[in-house]
Amino acid sequence: MPQFTDDVFLGSAQTFMGTGVSNAEAIVSATISGTTLTVVALLSGDTLSIGQYIVGSGVTANSYITAINATSSGTTYTLSQSSTVGSATTMYASGNAYLGDSAPMDLGVGPMGRIYLWDVIPQTLQTANIAASQTASAAGNLTLTAGTSAKVVVRADGTSVIQLDCARAVQVNCSTTARAFTISGYDYYGQPMSEVITVATAGTAVSGKKAFYQISTAYIAGSATACVVGTTDTIGLPVRVFDAGYIASVGWNNTLARDTGTFTAADMTTPATSSTGDVRGTYAVGTSNGSKRLVMGILVPSIGAGPTATRVGALGVTQA
Repeated sequence: MPQFTDDVFLGSAQTFMGTGVSNAEAIVSATISGTTLTVVALLSGDTLSIGQYIVGSGVTANSYITAINATSSGTTYTLSQSSTVGSATTMYASGNAYLGDSAPMDLGVGPMGRIYLWDVIPQTLQTANIAASQTASAAGNLTLTAGTSAKVVVRADGTSVIQLDCARAVQVNCSTTARAFTISGYDYYGQPMSEVITVATAGTAVSGKKAFYQISTAYIAGSATACVVGTTDTIGLPVRVFDAGYIASVGWNNTLARDTGTFTAADMTTPATSSTGDVRGTYAVGTSNGSKRLVMGILVPSIGAGPTATRVGALGVTQA
């Protein structure tokens, strides 16, 4: 995948984003005894790191994590300063004492994010390059066959999958009305995912919303003839884009004018399900042919880049 453009010439760009509560990850039900921090649950679900400041009622100012300790009863954290917070209290973790933050503060200066340069050449869409036309005598998995612009890959866990040229939404079709297909596989980063796509009108292809990179199974919920599974020209974005304003530029087919394809924002529904949209968002180009290039400049905010970024901020909620 392409990298941040300033990494190429400038190295990693330092950030001085604020480290106060306004830029924090909440810790729920935490206590402190001396320099030992005990956390019952994390609201954000993100792992705490050495160097993060801990802020909250009763916490000594400028306290930060100096060590992570595994004990027989769980994980505790050692703080730089002593405090006493006897009952479970909401606290916040933010910033990093080892990355240039002199003290917790609510405001700061940039850079607040990066520009991600995304460059991809989608191959011509194929209506049956995941599952060739076949008859399903009953509910069950279709036979997957790698067609044009697809190949069979065996993953590290031994799972055999159909791998596409890039992450893209799939389409299904069959000759029987109201047949639901459940497509299962993985995204570009190897996260398992699934989607239910229903053909409501016989012979009319239906496109999904999620961008698959690898497909492991295609299950049909009943008998049908002429069942096929293929690709669309809806391409999965490499980072989470939840607002069109974060797309700084988009070019298609060597044309200077901004492309007018269809952008669909990241679905941030938590937890994701087999019926929710793509967790990072998608972009539907014109007609792909294996030579037209899509070049997109994506503005990545601080939640997706820099020392305070989170996996969710950068890559979206966990797939389902």
